[in-house]
Amino acid sequence: MRPVRVAVVGAGHLGRIHARILAGLPDVTLAGVVDPLEAHRREVAAAHGATAYSDHRELSGRIDAAVVATPTRFHCQVARDLLTDGVHLLIEKPLAATTAQASELVELARRRGLVLQVGHVERFNPAFVAAQPYVRAPKYIEAVRRGGFSFRSTDIGVVLDLMVHDIDLVLSIVNSPLRRVDALGVALFGRHEDLVNARLSFENGCVAALSASRASHSAARTLHVWSAQGFAAVDLAARTVDVVRPSAAVLRGELDVERLTPDERTLLKDSLLDEHLPRQTVGVEPGDPLSGELTEFVTSIRTGRAPRVSGEAGLEAVKVAERILLQVQTHAWEGNPTGPVGPRVAGAPQILRGPHWHLKPSDAPAERRRAG
Repeated sequence: MRPVRVAVVGAGHLGRIHARILAGLPDVTLAGVVDPLEAHRREVAAAHGATAYSDHRELSGRIDAAVVATPTRFHCQVARDLLTDGVHLLIEKPLAATTAQASELVELARRRGLVLQVGHVERFNPAFVAAQPYVRAPKYIEAVRRGGFSFRSTDIGVVLDLMVHDIDLVLSIVNSPLRRVDALGVALFGRHEDLVNARLSFENGCVAALSASRASHSAARTLHVWSAQGFAAVDLAARTVDVVRPSAAVLRGELDVERLTPDERTLLKDSLLDEHLPRQTVGVEPGDPLSGELTEFVTSIRTGRAPRVSGEAGLEAVKVAERILLQVQTHAWEGNPTGPVGPRVAGAPQILRGPHWHLKPSDAPAERRRAG
């Protein structure tokens, strides 16, 4: 059987990791590395015995599949060209910058009969995989994802950069249409939002609270899920899963602490949680999520089986992200449209019109202060 010829388009941080893993997979040939920066593409290609290219269109006829790890704003353009050329794709998250672009790619892959997988790698996180039996039919979900500013993915905000991971995880376990979205966010380091809090309400009554920040002094990636059967705490960074299963008495509503006598309360006080809300640590198998993701991509190409995170799943995540971003852009911080609206709490900077227009941007603030 001929090896699957795969190229990596984009030799940045993630592209380098994809190239390293692909070069080590059985029955896979890393056939090319594409990047507009010569030093980047040559370095990565040379490290793995691949050919370096400056443009993805040079790959035509030379590959069977590709990983698109470019900045998000180029996803649609690059993917459209490769899909049209008959190339199976794994596109790093998000699938595209907009719902319209994502829909176009999903439809194009469907028409060409090609595998389209999206890099929502947390689906392959061993902790999330181990938690699957305990997160079914959720009623409330709380997802927190925060870290420092990486200076990567600056063409998008924290919703499409980080929160989209948790949007995908939530959609994968809540089998219900989304009814309502509430959200607010703050832009700190540029025009895009860097902190966002969102609340998703589904038709089946489930509610998900999502918090994402790329301006935090501490890092966290956690998912807490409440259901009628119990509670699951998933630490995606530490790769641990703790489950709490209420006792039969709690589930039947038979434990009413208000009706207990003082002696009964004393007896129960030290054992209440252990007896009626016992905690269990679930075993988590070791594994590398990116390796699992790429292995499944190659398997899907060979077998025709749909990948775990299909293009359709990536499209749904982008749709929800767009609804969150709309709420962020229209949030009125003082409760009325005449005050600050959107992720800039203080509103747009006021620029005094006048003779200072000839000054360099660095000089203008001092001139405005003198004019005031």
